[in-house]
Order: sequence, then structure tokens, then C-alpha cells
Amino acid sequence: MRASLILLALAVTVGLSACAKQTEPPGTPGTCYHVQPTKDGLKYNPLPSAQPDLEHCAAALEAMRIRFLNMGGNQTQIAGAYQSNFLFLISAGIYTSTSWEGHRFLALVRSGDGRLVVPGAMPMAPGG
Repeated sequence: MRASLILLALAVTVGLSACAKQTEPPGTPGTCYHVQPTKDGLKYNPLPSAQPDLEHCAAALEAMRIRFLNMGGNQTQIAGAYQSNFLFLISAGIYTSTSWEGHRFLALVRSGDGRLVVPGAMPMAPGG
């Protein structure tokens, strides 16, 4: 009986999550956006230059974040979008998702000196 209730609860949870609103980013080829949450939804601000891929968009957003910090800003986490993917820049690295509300997957990590690199690209420290 208990197993049946657990399975029913799981089925209901999965069913409800499938109905949840999923905000998808624009899919404009080559356009990198800074995404700003507002009370009315998400505002997409295109960066001035086209980007060839997601990694270059992430680097352009990271450069923008650093410029803002150097000018006295305090926003350490920002979001962006590139070709139907959201990018979330946080202290650990950059995560991506196909929806604002969805699961986020690690795309780039920070190396020991702060650079953004593909996970696994940096050699492990001895004993680590």
C-alpha cells in the first residue's frame, strides 16, 4: 500500500512539473543577450557584437560583469542567453539551461587563476 502511495505521489509530481510554465530564451543566431529579470518578466538586452558560439557569448558576458564591478557595481551574478540557451554566470562558473526555470548544467568552470575553462580541461593537482 505504501509503495502505491509513493508511486502515485511521484506520478502527480512529474505530471505537475510537466505543466509548469517554462520561459524559453530567444533563438536568434549569433546574438548574445544580457538577461535582466524585471517585475514584468525577463528583459533581453542584446550585446553589441555577434558571437560565434556559446563559449564566446559567456566570455563577453563575463567581460561585461567584470567591467561593471570595476566601475563600482556590486552585481556578482548575471544571466544571459544565446541561441535558445540561458547562461547563468556565478562565482563557481557558468551554467546553462534551455529554460529559466529548468535544471542548470555546468558549462564552464573557473580555473585557479579565475579564467573560464571547459570542465576537465585543467590538470588535477598532485594528490587531488
